[in-house]
Amino acid sequence: MQINAEITRALRKVPAQKPVLIAGPTASGKSALALEIAAQQGGVIVNADASQVYHCWRVITARPTAAEEAQAAHALYGHVASTASYSTGHWLREVTALLDQGIRPIITGGTGLYFKALTEGLAEIPATPPEVRQEGDSLELAEMLAALDEATFARIDTQNRARVQRAWEVMRATGRGLAHWQDQTAAPVMPLENCHPVVFDVEKDWLNARIARRFDLMLEQGALEEVAAQRPAYDPALPAFRAIGVPELVDHLEDRISLKEAKARAVIATRQFAKRQRTWMRSKMADWRKVHLS
Repeated sequence: MQINAEITRALRKVPAQKPVLIAGPTASGKSALALEIAAQQGGVIVNADASQVYHCWRVITARPTAAEEAQAAHALYGHVASTASYSTGHWLREVTALLDQGIRPIITGGTGLYFKALTEGLAEIPATPPEVRQEGDSLELAEMLAALDEATFARIDTQNRARVQRAWEVMRATGRGLAHWQDQTAAPVMPLENCHPVVFDVEKDWLNARIARRFDLMLEQGALEEVAAQRPAYDPALPAFRAIGVPELVDHLEDRISLKEAKARAVIATRQFAKRQRTWMRSKMADWRKVHLS
């Protein structure tokens, strides 16, 4: 992404050596700001995107390229196997370990729950047994919603299957609602007042156009070949294989839809995801410094 005037203004306001948090919807250009801060002030760019942790994906998740990684130190990118379990708790423990090394973090990504856990604390919820997760995979959204307690139902995005299933799994495995466990939250690792938090507030049409262009670029850079290489291990129940673009390209590779249709579906799914991210960030990150892009 070319550094525009708004990004330049944001750079001038970043205090040297202070931890930086950069949140924003997918395809908004967060990595460009992170790289500039690292180049000008130093620091380690730390991933806060739930899909970019997986080793099998670089192109399809828009992970930093090898050339970008060579420009500055990066951490928590592409280090998890596609078959491994990886949660917000895993991420927070790994970030905490990095902070214990004395690094200056520049944490960037679009997974709001990671930032929330970092700056507000994370409840220590018991792990979900595999058989409970398998049971949840077989249920309809409405079935899981019906099983939730009122407090949890009021807190989660009831249209987001992954969030609903996580809440259902907690209730099923522990007998207590997710809201109960959240209310037992420990002290935050990095309180917001100790950071320089930046959130990209982007105009919808501007972002939608970028999303379409980016998926074309992904295909040019080998996204289809990347997904084809993982096809033997493909399991739609695993989080790694739910990355946007993966199910759509698998459908194409298995001759269910054309490449044109796969691209159209992936772009629509990405735009819907970005809309949810924008809504969440405007609600949960109202106190962050805004970078307006349009």
